[in-house]
Amino acid sequence: MTMDLNRLRMFVAVAETGSFTAAAQRLSTTKAMVSQQVKRLETELGVTLLSRTTRRVVPTEAGADLLTECAPLLRQAEEALARAARTRHELRGTLRLTAPVDFATTVVAPAVAAFSRAHPQMQIELIATDEVVDLVAGGIDVALRMGWLKDSSLRATRLGEFQQWVVCSPTYLAETGPILQPEDLAQRRWIALSLLRSPLSWRFEGPHRTVEVRMRAPLRTDSPQALAALARGGAGVSAVADIAAREDVAAGRLVRLLPEWTLPAGGIHAVYPPGRHTPEKTHAFIELFRQHLENAAR
Repeated sequence: MTMDLNRLRMFVAVAETGSFTAAAQRLSTTKAMVSQQVKRLETELGVTLLSRTTRRVVPTEAGADLLTECAPLLRQAEEALARAARTRHELRGTLRLTAPVDFATTVVAPAVAAFSRAHPQMQIELIATDEVVDLVAGGIDVALRMGWLKDSSLRATRLGEFQQWVVCSPTYLAETGPILQPEDLAQRRWIALSLLRSPLSWRFEGPHRTVEVRMRAPLRTDSPQALAALARGGAGVSAVADIAAREDVAAGRLVRLLPEWTLPAGGIHAVYPPGRHTPEKTHAFIELFRQHLENAAR
């Protein structure tokens, strides 16, 4: 049987992201194209590879087997092609990046270091700021942003997502008593992040119900770093991205509360200026950063 490997690539993207939309964004194509090619692959193989629900797309047993066998081979082939391409020409010029301060320090900087090692002829500038920079006016090639994007003329690629953890210091928890339900948070000191559209209203999803809680926030800050520091200092309770809180929780500086409840997940996006073609340097960094995030999540 002659197999179109591009269809297999699209199937792997859907199976890994759990979404036809996310797969289309990863592959820089349309949702309709991905759906069509996956259906053709299922027809060629004579099996159903994906189970489609209202919330998520998951592999069937046959799809899981195919994913396990083929995904590593596809990655190896893509990496081999990328290495071959790099031997033909080395990236040169300047790449200007921006990211929120905490995200730039903990997650982006290691990826930038790896990119710099892979492309020694490149000049790279990483601008760490919590302000939303005008990419066109600032001459920025890529902005790495966390959260929920506003509509704009900019182009964006979703690279991953993060969970929000409710945390506080062990000292604060000992002083105020246990927090057993989301409703308990309404009676605690909430540290609000003023960058959010609704910093005091939070929706919790539990095993059997959804709860909306309105917080009381005597403390506010516009800095995720300052928010985490306030929580570590015992100032109150707040929601922190898991990638920022994980080390503090592991070290005992913060306690994760209500782990059986979830808050809306946020996206990790690469945003870049409008234009017909994405520069090779931008595409190369986005792909390296995507792989960096996937490796960190394993």
